[in-house]
Amino acid sequence: MPNSITTLSFWRATPLLLAALLTGLPFWAQAQTASGSSAPELRAKFDQLGPSLQSNAFRRPLVIDSSESSGQVRGDVYAVVEHPFTKVQQALRDPARWCDVMILHPNTKQCESPPTGQSVLKVAIGKKLEQPAEDAYPLNLSYSLASSAPDYFQVQLRAAEGPLGTSNYRFVVEAVSLPNNRSFIHLSYSYASSMAGHLATKAYLATAGRSKVGFSRTGTDDQGKPVYIGGVRGAVERNAMRYYLAIDACLQSMDAPADQRFDRRLKRFLASMEQYPRQLHEMDGDTFLDIKRRQHERQRTVLSSQAEVN
Repeated sequence: MPNSITTLSFWRATPLLLAALLTGLPFWAQAQTASGSSAPELRAKFDQLGPSLQSNAFRRPLVIDSSESSGQVRGDVYAVVEHPFTKVQQALRDPARWCDVMILHPNTKQCESPPTGQSVLKVAIGKKLEQPAEDAYPLNLSYSLASSAPDYFQVQLRAAEGPLGTSNYRFVVEAVSLPNNRSFIHLSYSYASSMAGHLATKAYLATAGRSKVGFSRTGTDDQGKPVYIGGVRGAVERNAMRYYLAIDACLQSMDAPADQRFDRRLKRFLASMEQYPRQLHEMDGDTFLDIKRRQHERQRTVLSSQAEVN
């Protein structure tokens, strides 16, 4: 993982970049109760969101919500996936598989799965462009299986601290079975921000990130075109979509031969992001694929070396 001196110098030297990464980090959500939701509650939410899931601007059955209040930022994604519950459960309740999801995000430079019997994912978060993992910010995510039943499960990943005084990261994913081999997924995330983090993020969003928007429509302009939410909530919504698309890409690639899965989910993820260029286009597609493939190869080399030592 990153050298502490190099990392400290990197983050002190680039406050606006740090703020940019804060808007790209996985922000872990407050569950509705101590143990989160439940199968009946999630099914009730599915019924409530039925019209919005059937007709929306996403071209898929998906709803995004976001909020910002009292130093807390929160985002929620609800989506129907065309995969049976057993497949979704297999893909998301295993902590070792979560690096398959995390590494697809443009800001993730490295993700180290926990050894057998352990539950901490070691993630390095950095710039969207090429960057050595040792210069990125280390984030250790504690995984737990909060609930498991034949038709419902919930997993949580938590980090007590993040960059620039942020804290209380919590990422919750729950799913329930639906008829016709479908599943309903809820992804929720939030974080608490210090005054320094809040000011740095606001500064970034007012300068380098001023043109970035989310998905919620706040009105129309003089030409009748939609106006989308910006600021921190816009950032939350962009990342909510990125993580949903990463989950979707992993689900879509599960049936492929093992040596083809990474490339298939990577291409699926890129193609899905490009469906929403106003919000999610960051760089040329070939550049993105090249960066991610090199990250994947470096990570395979590290894992192979660790296996030889053990």
